[in-house]
Amino acid sequence: MSIKRYGAEEIGAGGKLLPFARAVAADGWLHVSGQVAMENGEIVDGNIVAQTHKAIGNLLAILKEADYGIEHVVRVGVWLDDPRDFWSFNKIYQEYFGAHPPARACVQSSMMVDCKVEIDCVAYKPKDAQYVRDDCVRISARISRLR
Repeated sequence: MSIKRYGAEEIGAGGKLLPFARAVAADGWLHVSGQVAMENGEIVDGNIVAQTHKAIGNLLAILKEADYGIEHVVRVGVWLDDPRDFWSFNKIYQEYFGAHPPARACVQSSMMVDCKVEIDCVAYKPKDAQYVRDDCVRISARISRLR
C-alpha cells in the first residue's frame, strides 16, 4: 500500500510550519485534516456563514488536488465554536453536501485558533476505478462479439 501526503510543508497561522499534512491518501482512502476559514496563513474575518463557505472551500480544494470529489466524501467531522451557529452552519453545509450527504458528527468545542468552525472529512474512491471501468468496457465488447 502506498501513502501520499498532501501539503505536509504548509504554513499555518503566525507563519509557523504545520506539523501535519493537509491530507493523506492510502489505498483509496483520503483523510483530510481539519479545515478552517484560513487564507494565506490567517483566519478570514466574517460570521459563521462566511467562515463556513471558506472552510468548505478549503476542504473542496484539497479533495480536488487529490483527484477526489464531494461525491466521494463518506464522513465529515464538524466543530463549532458557538452552538447557536448550528442552524446557520447547517444551511450552508446543505448547499454543498445536500446531493451526496455523508455520515457526520457535529460538536461544540473551543477552537485552537480564532475561528468559528472547523471541518475534516474522510473520502473513498477505489484507487483503480479507471482500470475497473476499462475492464468492464473490454468484457462488454467481447460479449457483444460472441453474440
